[in-house]
Amino acid sequence: MSQTESWFKNRVCILATMHKKEQVMVRPLEAQLQMQVIIPQAFNTDSFGTFSREIKRMGTQLEAARLKAQQVLEVTGESLAVTSEGSFFPHPILPYCACDRELVLLLDKTNDIEIVGTEISLETNYSHTSVKTVSEALAFAEKAGFPSHGLIVMESPKPQKNEMIFKGIVTEEKLINAVTKVMESSPKKTAHVETDMRAMYNPSRMKVIAQATHNLIEKILNTCPNCNWPGFDIIETIPGLTCEICHFPTDLIKSEIYQCKKCNFQQTKDFPNGVKFADPTYCNYCNP
Repeated sequence: MSQTESWFKNRVCILATMHKKEQVMVRPLEAQLQMQVIIPQAFNTDSFGTFSREIKRMGTQLEAARLKAQQVLEVTGESLAVTSEGSFFPHPILPYCACDRELVLLLDKTNDIEIVGTEISLETNYSHTSVKTVSEALAFAEKAGFPSHGLIVMESPKPQKNEMIFKGIVTEEKLINAVTKVMESSPKKTAHVETDMRAMYNPSRMKVIAQATHNLIEKILNTCPNCNWPGFDIIETIPGLTCEICHFPTDLIKSEIYQCKKCNFQQTKDFPNGVKFADPTYCNYCNP
């Protein structure tokens, strides 16, 4: 049995979710880490923040995931937890495209281990709009992947106390009723409609959560060459991959530096993508 297996095999792991994330997370965690994943009853993950913004997220994406893990362990009395936290924002390079960043965190209190897996994807329907008519709401719904992807209807993009919020809308009838009621109560006679980004109402997001879970598992299984501690991970990337024509350095990654969280051992891995020269397309000299 490897050291990694001895840490996690047959241990109870609490997966803190109330939004059906277990559908894509339990099988790989149990199959590859040999743990027993349990979903806690009546653990309200919405108390750590909601996508619809009536409850503000506690801290950053990482801080919220960590706090969620700490609190579910306190409630259950267990020592091992996995949590997930999502964030949606304009892509840093493609500002007119939304992206989904999913973070999956493992917290092991027994061994004092914290490992984080991530995935960033452009495969998201994240969007919102203000509508004045039911037909405008239906047109937005069609573009957002409705009804396989749920919607939220509320009075304003910044919900105030006692304002109406309709979530998990997956039928045309419920969408029409929600939009009609909100417009009738709104001083501006408008309704704010947005995609429901909770996992059980968003298959696109669920796929990215699955990818982030696999990234977490890969990091856990990547152990330190010096002390065999899990989570031997990249701490720095070094650009400078040389152009295959002129051999000048480019901005593409040449090396990655890994470091152990336990013994601080470092290792540099050159050509991490298996490519030793950059395409001239990315060369500032050959293609200025």
